[in-house]
Amino acid sequence: MDFKVEVNEYLPLRDVVFNTLRQAILTGELKPGERLMEIHLANRLGVSRTPIREAIRKLELEGLVIMVPRKGAEVAKITEKSMRDVLEVRKALEELAVCLACKRITDDKVEELREALEDFQKVVQTRNVTKITEADVHFHNIIFEVTNNQRLIHIIHNLGEQMYRYRLEYIKEEKYHGKIVKEHEAILEAIRRRDIESAVNSVSIHINNQEESILRSIKE
Repeated sequence: MDFKVEVNEYLPLRDVVFNTLRQAILTGELKPGERLMEIHLANRLGVSRTPIREAIRKLELEGLVIMVPRKGAEVAKITEKSMRDVLEVRKALEELAVCLACKRITDDKVEELREALEDFQKVVQTRNVTKITEADVHFHNIIFEVTNNQRLIHIIHNLGEQMYRYRLEYIKEEKYHGKIVKEHEAILEAIRRRDIESAVNSVSIHINNQEESILRSIKE
């Protein structure tokens, strides 16, 4: 394991440890099925077992860690069931979001969304998976923001950590980058035209393609 605690004076140690372990899981440094032994992790990160235990508990709530009888904690595997559960919810929320965005977006926000798309296209050229994923999140977050529905935004952000893992899995495959760019272009154009039907259809295609690609990866 190459990851280490990045000290942050503004965060409690338990949150720093949680963020460190979470990032290690999302990037694959801690692999699906790998056991999370408190003593080993505490020694590796130079902390006591208490923040490790607290972090593991939070990771379990997010679905990134599971508790196995007589074995303890391990990194949750990406299964077809867990993926479908998360993406079904994501699709429903994003279809609602683009529907509201078509009704409420301003010209200034359309331009902001266009700039986010351009940034995404530039970042794709770097082939940096983490940066591409963050740019993808930023593009979609602008859409959520313009819904002006705080309940919807709150629910989506609460699910964000679980959705992030599947975003990362999709973006790891460079062969899909061009397709993702085109899908973002279609979503932007539909919202720009305030075309609800096209926007909902574009988001549905976007998430269906993500699901199909991850499913192929799981089966391989």
